[in-house]
Amino acid sequence: MKFPEQARQAAYHSPLGPMTLAATDRHLLGAWFANAAHRPDLGTIPAQADHPILQQAAAELNEYFAGQRTRFELPLRLDTGTSFQNAVWQALLGIEFGRTCSYGFVSVQLGKPRAVRAVAAAIGRNPISIIVPCHRVIGADGSLTGYAGGLPRKIALLQLEGAL
Repeated sequence: MKFPEQARQAAYHSPLGPMTLAATDRHLLGAWFANAAHRPDLGTIPAQADHPILQQAAAELNEYFAGQRTRFELPLRLDTGTSFQNAVWQALLGIEFGRTCSYGFVSVQLGKPRAVRAVAAAIGRNPISIIVPCHRVIGADGSLTGYAGGLPRKIALLQLEGAL
């Protein structure tokens, strides 16, 4: 993932562990758990704790974890992947709070019913954890399959939303 020159980052201390948030002046670019799979190298991005988008992201995440927010209002930038990944990430935004769906369902929504594995791979590379709700996608049999932030976090998020 290549970051825009104006990108900034800030630490966020979630109830599920440390996260890093990244944003431009106008959009949230990322939200990753510290040990998440596929977490990009953020070493070249300057820190700026008082960045307005990063502060808004932290505030909305705090409300979410407190059970006071079911929809995020942050401006997002979801064009940092391939065109297929970007389409998958956009589709995830349609999964409502407290609901789950299967990887196959997402594939069908995209008009690519045979692309289940490609959809799963794209979901695994979602750059904006929680806010782009990849944790709401489960196996066709209801099993809790992989999550880049780890299955215990996926379970905790689904429990928080009343989806388990």
